[in-house]
Amino acid sequence: MTSFALPIPSATGSLDSYISTVNRFPILTQQEETDLARRLRDHEDLDAARQLIVSHLRVVVSVARGYLGYGLPQADLIQEGNIGLMKAVKRFDPERGVRLVSFAVHWIRAEMHEFILRNWRMVKIATTKAQRKLFFNLRSMKPGLNTLETRLGGQDIALEPLNDDAEESYAPIAYLADTDSEPGRVLQHAQEERLKTEGLAHAIESLDPRSRRIIEARWLKEKDQATLHDLAAEFGVSAERIRQIEHKAMQKMRGMIGAAA
Repeated sequence: MTSFALPIPSATGSLDSYISTVNRFPILTQQEETDLARRLRDHEDLDAARQLIVSHLRVVVSVARGYLGYGLPQADLIQEGNIGLMKAVKRFDPERGVRLVSFAVHWIRAEMHEFILRNWRMVKIATTKAQRKLFFNLRSMKPGLNTLETRLGGQDIALEPLNDDAEESYAPIAYLADTDSEPGRVLQHAQEERLKTEGLAHAIESLDPRSRRIIEARWLKEKDQATLHDLAAEFGVSAERIRQIEHKAMQKMRGMIGAAA
């Protein structure tokens, strides 16, 4: 697959200037988007690829705002999201009748998730992929969630009033100040790391046997995770009841991990 070597703005300089720049790029109509995608697919037209990418850089910025609560630099999140956008543009099929933004947002979020899992200080204490996923979901939960299947990036909001198009992106979930670099907190963080290392195990141990079984079967197996219906059959209750127990257990664990932090 052709590699993109394009003059695309970088978020490593002035972030305000970068955001101002990408917001000035025109939004493509569906026909313009389709024509450019066909030029890329049929002729490997890199200028077409550049136009598709730059017209969607604002989407990456919007998605990145939803992950500021993890204390990672917004510029780094944007850079990772831009990689996801480029991957999406390479794979986009203009004949499927789907707008690029709806396809690309999944690739953008996937790259940001991987970046967070690699770099977020609390996530790194979990040693297995399943444990890291559980940590990530626990920290993403907010009060009032009706289901664990709610998107991690927060509630959906309209990105642009694009007539009758159904494009969407994701709203910010938190804007927490990053005070980790303050000298007075360095010693405190060293102690916190020890508490967090044991936090997940203690949180799981605090659950009743049924709740522990559900969490372990749903989250801590590397493969062949149990479905809600599998566990409903095992315990003789409805799938909705299993979901409720799982959600309550996740809330309890999140509270314990937050207290330990």
